[in-house]
Amino acid sequence: MINYKKIKTSHKSIETLVIKLQHKNLILLKGNKGYIMCGYLNLKTAEKFGEAAVVITGVSSIKEALKTNVHSLTSAAKKIGIRKGQPIAEVLKLLA
Repeated sequence: MINYKKIKTSHKSIETLVIKLQHKNLILLKGNKGYIMCGYLNLKTAEKFGEAAVVITGVSSIKEALKTNVHSLTSAAKKIGIRKGQPIAEVLKLLA
């Protein structure tokens, strides 16, 4: 099952995607400047392509993702003001 939805942050929107896999969900939140991804996706690849990417862990839904903090991030994400441990609610504003 795949769930796609847009959510508002300030005056911009973030696209969200949840793909139900066999044991866990794959979570992705995408803005114009970068994205937030669950641990299923590869941070090294995002770094290789110079993308502003943030990894979150231990979440199974968008609701949980919005309440968590940055686990790890790319150097491009650092350049736009994102830091490790930062609440995702703040990160969304930077990525939108």
